[in-house]
Amino acid sequence: MARILLGVSGGIAAYKALELARLATVAGHGVRVLMTETATRFVGAASFEGIVGAPVLISEFERDPMRGAFPGEGAPGHDPISHLELAANCDAYLVAPASANTIAKLTAGAADSMLTTSFLACAAPRLVAPAMNDRMYADAATQANLATLRERGVEVIEPDEGRLASRGEFGRGRLPDPERLLARVEAAASWAGEKPWDGLRVLVTAGGTREPIDPVRFIGNRSSGRMGIALAAAAARRGADVTLVAANVALPEPAGVTRVDVTTAAELAAATADAFADAHVLLMAAAPADFRPSEAAAGKLARREGLELRLEPTEDILAGLAARRAPGQTIVGFAAEHGGDAAGRAREKLERKGVDMIVLNDVSDPAIGFESGENAVTLIDPDGATEVPIAPKDAIAEAILGKVDDLRKQAGQPAP
Repeated sequence: MARILLGVSGGIAAYKALELARLATVAGHGVRVLMTETATRFVGAASFEGIVGAPVLISEFERDPMRGAFPGEGAPGHDPISHLELAANCDAYLVAPASANTIAKLTAGAADSMLTTSFLACAAPRLVAPAMNDRMYADAATQANLATLRERGVEVIEPDEGRLASRGEFGRGRLPDPERLLARVEAAASWAGEKPWDGLRVLVTAGGTREPIDPVRFIGNRSSGRMGIALAAAAARRGADVTLVAANVALPEPAGVTRVDVTTAAELAAATADAFADAHVLLMAAAPADFRPSEAAAGKLARREGLELRLEPTEDILAGLAARRAPGQTIVGFAAEHGGDAAGRAREKLERKGVDMIVLNDVSDPAIGFESGENAVTLIDPDGATEVPIAPKDAIAEAILGKVDDLRKQAGQPAP
C-alpha cells in the first residue's frame, strides 16, 4: 500500500478531502495530512486526525509527534525536520483542494507553510487538484501557473464542471469526486521511482472529428477526449514516450506528452500515419466520423426550409494502420456501442480490423457517457473478454494498459 501525503488548502471543497482521506485509509494506504491556516477555517484538523489516525501539521516550524512516519510505521529514533521527512517518506503528494492562492505559491516556490515547504522538498510524484470559482480558474494568471506546474512535471487533475459554492453559479472549478482523486494518486504512487515502459513509444488518439458542411457548421460526435487523455497520462506515468493526436479536445494534455491537434478525419488519419511507424503501441481512442459531406460549401449556407447533404465515407483509419503494421507493434481499437449485442459487434470489429484488442464502451448508460468522468468497459481480445466495472477513467486507463502489458508479454514484446 502507498504512503500518501495530502495537502489541504483553503476552500469550501476542503470537505471533500475528508472523504478522500477516509477512502484512502479504508483502502489500506497510510495517509498524512498537511493543512494551510486558511483550510482550518473550512474543516477542522481534528476531523482529519480522527480519520487517518495521525496528527495534522500546519506550520513548517511545528514538531511532528510521529517524526515523519506514516500510520502503521515505527517512528525513527531521532527527531527529523518535519517538512523534509514527510516529503522524503511519501510515495505521492496530492494537494486537494488546491486554491488559486496556493497554486500561485507553488508556482513561485513560496515556502510559508507546512504544505508549501513539503511540496518544494518532495521528490515523489506531485499532483494538484484545483478547486475554485470558474472565473478564478479561467483567469490568465491561474492558467499560466498551472501550465508552469505541468512543465515541471506536476500532474494537474482538471476540475469538473457543475454547480459551484456561490449560490446560482455554474461552471468549471469543482473539485472532482474523492474516488477519482484517489484513483489518480494511487496510479501516481504505484509507479513512483519505477518506469516499466521506459523506452516504449506510445501513440494515443483522442476526441472526435468534425467534418465541415460550411465554414460554420459541421458533422461531428460527442466524444470529449477524456478517455484518451487518461490513457496518455497513464502511459506517461509508466515512463513511455507519448504522442497524443487530439481531435477537437478542449482538455489540456498531460505533462511530458507531445500533442498534435487535428480537426477532421483526414487530418487525424494523416497525423496518426506520420507517428505510427515509430510507435510500439497504438491506442486508438479517438472517434473519427464515419461520413463527411462530399462537398463543403465555401461560404456560410443561408437558412432555408430544408437542406440535402450528400455524404461519403471517410477512411477507415484503424484498419489501414493495422494492415501496414510492423512486427512488435500492438494496436488497440475502441468501440462505442449502444445496447443490443454490443460485445458481438465489438468482437466482429476486432477480427475485421485485425487489431490486438478492442475496448468496448456501451454508451447506452448515461452514467458513463461521453462527458462522464467515469467509465465501464469490456476488454475483448482473441482469447476472451475481461469486464472492467465502473470506475474513474484514470483507473480504467490503468486497467487497459495493464492488459496491453499482458498482450505484449504473451507475444514476446516487452518494453525495450
